[in-house]
Amino acid sequence: MTGGDAGEYRIARLRERLAGGDTAELGVRIEMRGEAVLLSGTLPTADRRDEILRIAEAELAGIPVLADLGVANAEPPHGHEDLP
Repeated sequence: MTGGDAGEYRIARLRERLAGGDTAELGVRIEMRGEAVLLSGTLPTADRRDEILRIAEAELAGIPVLADLGVANAEPPHGHEDLP
């Protein structure tokens, strides 16, 4: 059991932590889904996604964390594209 107010407090702390410091990810949405917390959004790298998940699991210990976090492909295309 997350304990409504305690769960909301911990989610607010996670939001603050993700908005500041070295991570500074404002594009991650955090919401309660039943007894779990869902993180969703798109991140620039897989390393950043892993770091966000590590932080969330530490801040929300004891609360299941579900992740729908994609990674943007910012690599330039390889080669050229042939158009018909």
